[in-house]
Amino acid sequence: MEVNLLKYLPSYYKRSTVVNDIIGCQSSELQKFMISLNSMSKQFFVVLADTSLDRWEKELGIKINPNLSLAERRGKIISKLRSQGTVTKEAIKQIAQSFISDVDVVEDNENYRFEIILNSKIGFPYDLDSLYRSIEEVKPVHLESKYKLNSITSFDFF
Repeated sequence: MEVNLLKYLPSYYKRSTVVNDIIGCQSSELQKFMISLNSMSKQFFVVLADTSLDRWEKELGIKINPNLSLAERRGKIISKLRSQGTVTKEAIKQIAQSFISDVDVVEDNENYRFEIILNSKIGFPYDLDSLYRSIEEVKPVHLESKYKLNSITSFDFF
């Protein structure tokens, strides 16, 4: 992201070494500022955040664990944000989707339980304990949750 302020000035300034030096310094400082501003603006969106995850976790009452990967931490934050309000089948599905993209939730109302089916074509990239805890926090106490993990990976055989 090159910032060239000289193009905004009249052409006769291009011949001045003093103006070129001043504009060169200002351009480099403006470039640093733009990079910093871009980085800061990412922190307002959980899916892009990296340096502000501690703040997000603190705000939502999530135990801060810097040993987890960024994806896991983001998943926990997103699931906590999605868990606000009434817990429905769709809400549980959205929470699970913050960890694994292909999810289905099957209700079994007669037996007071529901099953979360997690499908993956690449395996499960990290420990699912965070997902289990997130569901336990939001589900009604009288309901039991079951999990079914389907991982179908494909390999080329020669």
